[in-house]
Amino acid sequence: MTSHWYALRSKPRQEYSLYNYICSQDVECYYPRIRVNPVNPRSQKVKPYFPGYMFVQSDLDQVGNNRFRWLPHSLGLVCFGNVPAEVPENLIQAIKRAVSQIQDAGGETLHGLNPGDRVLIEDGPFQGYFGVFDTRLSGSDRVRVLLTMLQGGREVPVELKIGQISKEKARVNRLNV
Repeated sequence: MTSHWYALRSKPRQEYSLYNYICSQDVECYYPRIRVNPVNPRSQKVKPYFPGYMFVQSDLDQVGNNRFRWLPHSLGLVCFGNVPAEVPENLIQAIKRAVSQIQDAGGETLHGLNPGDRVLIEDGPFQGYFGVFDTRLSGSDRVRVLLTMLQGGREVPVELKIGQISKEKARVNRLNV
């Protein structure tokens, strides 16, 4: 009887429900999550490190593959050629170290926002204006955004609270055929 780690897929945005159910079944489960400091203060503060996936340790020879296929919120184990793929123990340990380093650093900041991204200012005197994200200012929950002013098209740096901006949604260009 040898147990191995396996990657388990969950239905979209159902990872936490699946994790709770697995834990209630006395199965060892590792669901890596990281703390994020989102731009929108109403957004989730903890997000999955691998959205849609978690890791379970089990002896499939004893319990069978179907045990994980039919769990509530589960899409089954990750398989290759109908054979569940084992995840090496050293990879699980490396993931735990990476998640721990991110947590020790205070979590991911400005999740999904990179310098040069267009942002919408949602609050304050510049509400409704678009700008370009420049950088997060160290030691604070403030960011620098570049606004293009009317005169000369010059970019002016403006310091704002993180919660005042959000990433501009991607525009979909449609061709008229």
